[in-house]
Amino acid sequence: MLHAVIMAGGSGTRFWPQSRKRTPKQLLALAGRETLIQQTVTRCQPWVPAERVFVVTNAAQVEQTREQLPQLASDHFLVEPCGRNTAPCVGLAALELVQRDPDAVMLVMPADHVIRPLEAFRDAVERAVGLIDEDSRRLVLFGVAPSYPATGFGYIERGDLLGRMRGGFEVASFREKPDLETAREYLQRETFFWNCGIFVWRASRILEALRDHEPDLYGGLMRLSDSLGTDHWPEALAEQFPKLKSISIDYAVLERASDVCVVEAPFEWDDVGSWQALPRLLGTDDSGNTIDGPFCGIDTCGCIVRTTPDHLVAMAGMSDCIVVHTPDVTLVARKGDEDAVRQLVALAEREGLSRYV
Repeated sequence: MLHAVIMAGGSGTRFWPQSRKRTPKQLLALAGRETLIQQTVTRCQPWVPAERVFVVTNAAQVEQTREQLPQLASDHFLVEPCGRNTAPCVGLAALELVQRDPDAVMLVMPADHVIRPLEAFRDAVERAVGLIDEDSRRLVLFGVAPSYPATGFGYIERGDLLGRMRGGFEVASFREKPDLETAREYLQRETFFWNCGIFVWRASRILEALRDHEPDLYGGLMRLSDSLGTDHWPEALAEQFPKLKSISIDYAVLERASDVCVVEAPFEWDDVGSWQALPRLLGTDDSGNTIDGPFCGIDTCGCIVRTTPDHLVAMAGMSDCIVVHTPDVTLVARKGDEDAVRQLVALAEREGLSRYV
């Protein structure tokens, strides 16, 4: 059966000051009334019911994550004692699923993306499952046709058409985040996809692939598996998990393994990477402003404003700014300088202001 695994970690810096270490962006409502992680769970239902949905998160965020997802049983939250990147995360979830269902198929996805429409997402996942039904060794990725020359994403180059399932291709190559000129070339060639970090495979198959390509990591997972479902699990996890190699599933397996294929995503996708995603998600007014909360402005254009319901933001003669108001921090920054937010978070910590981070 198909099981959904939602990766829900993150440090919470890119959407500071609204996101914090204990409340990263997946716990925020940035594109509708539901938070991003709530939308991710909703996206899977009812065709993947709550009893087959699992969330991998960390100790600092697990309580708030549980509060947002009361429909999930408490043992469906897999708690990492520390961050070790996506390969250990996927491996941990695979261990859990294989114990529950030896034939489990995993749909693995981040908790903080926006995908529309839901019907197109479901159709794509069913297409991926169809490819695995044809060949159980396949590792399926989703590729998003680029709409602009993005330099912040890795790319997948598609190869030959694969199997009887329309939209499935062999993977010809993986490409690192390109410079602008290369990204423009990828956009023109039409054989390149953005790697959106959503995967489908059998849980047992991804464990085999980790065994073949990262034997030390696999060995650590196997040592953990001996305690899975016992009273010794918390102690074993705390001891063994921090020792696992910190590596992405892409580097650990996908760029090395055979039988890797890509399904062209028929859905709209946004990784909600920074405050600059809000105009794409929420739209703009006649002056190019994206406003979320009480606002009045004179001669103000191209700005992003997010504030609390009881706090008015008033602007005059401003352009291309980000203004984010929270009860204890207000951010004002140039819209085009995404790195400035990270720098401000780092500065606040150096200045002894970590309570605001």
